[in-house]
Amino acid sequence: QVQLVESGGGLVQPGGSLRLSCAASGFTFSSTYMSWYRQAPGKERELFATISATGDNTNVLHSVRGRFTISRDNAKNLMYLQMNSLKPEDTSVYYCYAHREGGYWGKGTQVTVSS
Repeated sequence: QVQLVESGGGLVQPGGSLRLSCAASGFTFSSTYMSWYRQAPGKERELFATISATGDNTNVLHSVRGRFTISRDNAKNLMYLQMNSLKPEDTSVYYCYAHREGGYWGKGTQVTVSS
């Protein structure tokens, strides 16, 4: 059974940092492309970061490039999102996504950036 569990979200002040994790199980993580999406209130879910199966290649949306870093540890079946210089507009529910079969989603973790 495929499971994706996000963690690490919370409330942070503008300019702060958070690191999200996505724990994967039930599939061959090391051969699967993975992505981070986010969805702000009243907005569509947005793809903003993707990492190749080996971790050698990443693609990050321009709006978060230089602030957000996607990475993975295939030995631990974990994907990470390091978020720095957070802004109020980064407030969203953050989801991890596995690119296989029809696609698999985690349940999300809330990130709130507010003073």
